[in-house]
Amino acid sequence: MHHPNPALTRRCFSHALAVAGSWPLVCSSATAPTAHDPIVIQLSHVVGADTAKGKAALKFRELAEARTAGRVRVEVYPDSSLYKDREELQALQIGAVQMLATSLSKLATVGGSDFEVFDLPFLFKNHATFRAAVDGPVGTALLQRLEPSGLQGLAFWDNGFKVFSANRPLLSPTDFRGAKIRIQSSRVLVAQMQALGAEVSIRPMANVYEALRSGQLDGQENVPANIYSQHLHDVQSHLSVTRHGYLAYVVLVNRQFWDKLPADIRAALHLALHEATQYANSIAEAENQRALELLKASGKLAVYEPSATELLRWRQALTPVYRQAATWMSPGILRAIGAHHVGTPR
Repeated sequence: MHHPNPALTRRCFSHALAVAGSWPLVCSSATAPTAHDPIVIQLSHVVGADTAKGKAALKFRELAEARTAGRVRVEVYPDSSLYKDREELQALQIGAVQMLATSLSKLATVGGSDFEVFDLPFLFKNHATFRAAVDGPVGTALLQRLEPSGLQGLAFWDNGFKVFSANRPLLSPTDFRGAKIRIQSSRVLVAQMQALGAEVSIRPMANVYEALRSGQLDGQENVPANIYSQHLHDVQSHLSVTRHGYLAYVVLVNRQFWDKLPADIRAALHLALHEATQYANSIAEAENQRALELLKASGKLAVYEPSATELLRWRQALTPVYRQAATWMSPGILRAIGAHHVGTPR
């Protein structure tokens, strides 16, 4: 196997996108591999190393290299240091990177709109209800939808519940009117912000800090760990602990790369990833709670925690999102995920 490197893979990625009909293509170096070269897996993601996803990626590297006795080397690239949000799936499809840990929202472009069901507001009560949704036939069926796009889904990683930050108080749904809020690319999230009267902005995570600092954005939604690790609290004045949506990830590989691996290597990597997934899911909630406490302690944000009565108003304001989503999602996924009772989010 060859030794990919960041400069090479980014050049190959740019070239492939410029050439019509270039997919499928696997990028490789000009140097022929030797029998003693390790198999190199580049794992790219867009958040900090000091988050549940970042730590899980490093845990996978440790376990994969140990379980293959050095036959595999995993290179982890956090913080969009290899590819940004809008690049990473295309890069994986052409083989410019071998593995991603990417959010479920992004997968609608390659696996269909049913992946956006996880963006429905107030859908999950806790981590356990999310795991119940993905650890079974629903999760398996969704991952299979990625295969025609040259991708292989291997695992779901938890993160946690999202909150809102802004340069103004967000004490009720009406406070969003006219505010420019960053979201991930998702029709459900667009509908969510429109229901609140906000102006939608979709941009890569790597660009959010500067956009908030410069005033191009008024606010954004994310989990506390991502807000803290990206230093977004340095350029925001208010945070509302709404826990209105759930953020989670799928670990993906380039299917052509994966299928060409020796069977014993694949088995070892499956085991390493299984253990890394257990680790990721065991720390996600604690990582976000720790980050929330650090955000409070920073003194840079006024942190607002809505009461149960106030959260009911948020739920009611976002109820129309369910009706809208039902027009483009399959009834089967809505029933399977527990979202088919339109207008009654959990």
